[in-house]
Amino acid sequence: MPVNEYIGRSVLIVSSSERFDMLVKKTARGFETIDIRRSIAIARRCVLERDYDLIVVNCPMPDEMGVEFALDVAEKTSASLLLVVPAEIYNDVLEQVTDLGILAISKPVPSGRIDQAIRYLISVQNKVHKLIVKNRKLEEKMEELRLVSKAKIILVEKKGMTEDEAHSFIGRQAMNSGATRRTVAERILDEYD
Repeated sequence: MPVNEYIGRSVLIVSSSERFDMLVKKTARGFETIDIRRSIAIARRCVLERDYDLIVVNCPMPDEMGVEFALDVAEKTSASLLLVVPAEIYNDVLEQVTDLGILAISKPVPSGRIDQAIRYLISVQNKVHKLIVKNRKLEEKMEELRLVSKAKIILVEKKGMTEDEAHSFIGRQAMNSGATRRTVAERILDEYD
């Protein structure tokens, strides 16, 4: 998927290098929001204030390495994380972050590697967003089923209908009024509660 189709998403770049920032910005040009922060402390506040889809950390930072920040963010958010670390600590960091879904790459970074890593994380984030939307729809459907079931029970108890009659009644009411089954069920629950 081309990066420019990723409109509406946000990236946080935590880096003290303008050159690095430019590499990331080039790949993330389709993002609606690109925030750059020069310290971990400020980046922590940003993560508390808004949700990011992608967070890129160029280690080390002036106030701390950045690995703990990445671990904390991975645990508390659904953002995809890219951690760029010095070669001498890469293996240790890789062991810490891999199970949390953080992508780590070692410095010096070969030409094109940042672009590849960000594109990979964008595709992962797209899949995560699709799953979130699908999950939300399933939760809404489950809530509708729960409300309709409660309404059917009330119709059985209060109106003496069978379960099939209550089911048909709710369906007919929804069709006749142009409302959803959920709306009809909510009306029934409101009427008898």
